[in-house]
Amino acid sequence: MRLPVGQRTLIAESKLFRYTIIVMSNPLFNGLHHIAIICSNYEISKRFYVEILDGDIVSEVFRAERNSYKLNILLAGNLEIELFSFPDSPHRLSYPEACGLRHLALKTPDIDAAVRRLTGFGAAVEPVRIDELTGAKFTFFPDPDGLPIELYEVH
Repeated sequence: MRLPVGQRTLIAESKLFRYTIIVMSNPLFNGLHHIAIICSNYEISKRFYVEILDGDIVSEVFRAERNSYKLNILLAGNLEIELFSFPDSPHRLSYPEACGLRHLALKTPDIDAAVRRLTGFGAAVEPVRIDELTGAKFTFFPDPDGLPIELYEVH
């Protein structure tokens, strides 16, 4: 169903949340540009995102004034990761879960093949579960700094 421009449609409401769709003629956003990740060990994280997750290096720059690398990696041909290294960056709390960005979720057409590849590299992949709302398979594994990454099977 296509709604007229400017029309508001309530799609869900509870005591805590109210979700409304607003149809815009010129949307503010047309996609995700990149995800920036700060790592504690540049070489280990570079290997993880390029070799294990099969990313393509777009650019790599060492910024001497910051003693910092900036690596742009393309995953799956359209998801750009900016990997940064900064000396003495504090660790982010992931467990127990804290407010803020929760995890990175990657689509896969074959979760079983993806899990085999990751475990072949020694990644600690959780058991595959079924999303109770969609029936899709999903799992989690951490990046080298413990950032949770979700694999979600989409056909």
